[in-house]
Amino acid sequence: QVQLVESGGESVQAGGSLRLSCAASGRTFSIVNMGWFRRAPGKEREFVAAATSVPPSTIYTDSAKGRFTISRNTAEDTLYLQMSDLKPEDTAVYYCAAQIRRRDGVTTTAAYDYWGQGTQVTVSS
Repeated sequence: QVQLVESGGESVQAGGSLRLSCAASGRTFSIVNMGWFRRAPGKEREFVAAATSVPPSTIYTDSAKGRFTISRNTAEDTLYLQMSDLKPEDTAVYYCAAQIRRRDGVTTTAAYDYWGQGTQVTVSS
C-alpha cells in the first residue's frame, strides 16, 4: 500500500505562483512513476504532468508546458509541482498519483494505482 497526501493548494491571483507537494508513505520503494492530475468544476480529471523513473523524464500537458515544473525527491518520498503564471483556468482540485505496476503510458488515470485526496487551487482574475 502507498499513501499520498497533497498540500500547498491556495487561492491566488492570476499571474501568481504556487508549489504543490505530495508526500508519499508506505511501500514507497514500489513506486515506479508519479504524476499530477486536476479536476476543474464540471469537468473530468485530466493529466497535468508526470515524472518517470526509467528513463528519468518529465511529461507535461500542453497547457502546463513552460509554466509548471514537476520534480520528485525520492530521498524524501515527495513529489512537487511548481506552478507559475497561474491562470483562472488552472482552478481545480489537484491530485497526486503513483504507479507501482509498470504499464504503457503515464498520462491517463488508468495508468496509476494510488491517488491522494487532492488539494484545491483557486486562481482569481
